[in-house]
Amino acid sequence: MDNHASGTFDVKLSPQGPEDKSSGTKLGRMSLDKQFHGDLEASSTGEMLTAMTEIEGSAGYVAIERICGTLHGRKGSFVLQHSGMLTRGTPLLAVVVVSDSGSDELRGICGTMTIKIADKKHYYEFDYTLGETH
Repeated sequence: MDNHASGTFDVKLSPQGPEDKSSGTKLGRMSLDKQFHGDLEASSTGEMLTAMTEIEGSAGYVAIERICGTLHGRKGSFVLQHSGMLTRGTPLLAVVVVSDSGSDELRGICGTMTIKIADKKHYYEFDYTLGETH
């Protein structure tokens, strides 16, 4: 990837409907609202589906979020797709830009984002390219 962005973000999760606890694994749905700071100055909204197992530290989630704002001064929006797994405390997370989801000055964007949480604060590292559109 040609470009790198980093910073922090604040996130608000709001449960949407009751959890399904019928099989011992809790299934849930949440709305996402985020504010990004740093090289990415933006807000996002999205939806998340979760699965919490009976084993502490094991869970999974998928999410889609649309980010609108500026990235290194370029204005536009793009969509991120999340796929996360926690296996007895060990995380595996993939967050990628949905192909052809960029708009305005972010048209043609592709890349991957890494999320870290330390001292209850959320950090992102975003490697991306701005390619030509067809």
